[in-house]
Amino acid sequence: MAKITVTQEQQQLIEKELRRGTNKSRISTLLDVDYEQGIEMIEFVKDDIRPEVGDRIVFKFRDADMAGTIIKLLTNSAVIELYWELSDPTMKDIIEDRTIVNFKDIIGFVEEPES
Repeated sequence: MAKITVTQEQQQLIEKELRRGTNKSRISTLLDVDYEQGIEMIEFVKDDIRPEVGDRIVFKFRDADMAGTIIKLLTNSAVIELYWELSDPTMKDIIEDRTIVNFKDIIGFVEEPES
């Protein structure tokens, strides 16, 4: 497999679109590369992306899908305020409304809900 190279401009585009919740196919189109190459570039950037306060993320906890907003960043993790509307309701007895998630456990970013 060839070594992946991502320009600074491409990295910024990928990070921005991941935070917006854009799907991988659309990001590949915006990068003007085929889907497979786009996936490799996205994964390369995703491994190094540091989330920001206010980012809305999805993550797994005990094989349950969870979602929330980052309210505070720590060194390698973040304090999350959960969105129970988008999270597995069976976890309500286990998790508080706020929890800590390691960066490595973040699956992706999603768009902010319409208010």
